[in-house]
Amino acid sequence: MKTRAVLLVCGVLLLSGCIGTGRLYPVQGPLAAQTAPPVFAATITGFANSGNITVTLANGEVCRGAWGLVSRAATDAGATTSVNWPQVWDAVYGGGYYTANVLGSRLHVRSTLTGSKGTTLDVEMYRRDVPGQMTEIHGVAQDSAGNIYKLVI
Repeated sequence: MKTRAVLLVCGVLLLSGCIGTGRLYPVQGPLAAQTAPPVFAATITGFANSGNITVTLANGEVCRGAWGLVSRAATDAGATTSVNWPQVWDAVYGGGYYTANVLGSRLHVRSTLTGSKGTTLDVEMYRRDVPGQMTEIHGVAQDSAGNIYKLVI
């Protein structure tokens, strides 16, 4: 029950224009292979269809970018990026997750963050609406060093 309340508050904060916080957990790539993989803090601000994300990496590099809505049309879902989003989502949540849950969702946002030391971090999030349950925000990211992350908000 407590977890659901926290998820609801985070979802409302993210969608209402307040500040939300999150964590990026490496699940695949060089950082995930470390004995104690690092966890990176994220700050997410904005309204229902646009905002900003800031992530601070282990070396102190700050990555910033604006996020915006992704078209609900299947043909447009990957048009603005070179990231293979189905592959990234499926690496984090399991095979077929992107097609079954993310593609065509009502609130589906994407961002490319640029780091102060040259790192690029692509982030994607969506709001998961399940009838009779709390709304959840799920997210993933991929950086220019080949790491894939689960974004927990």
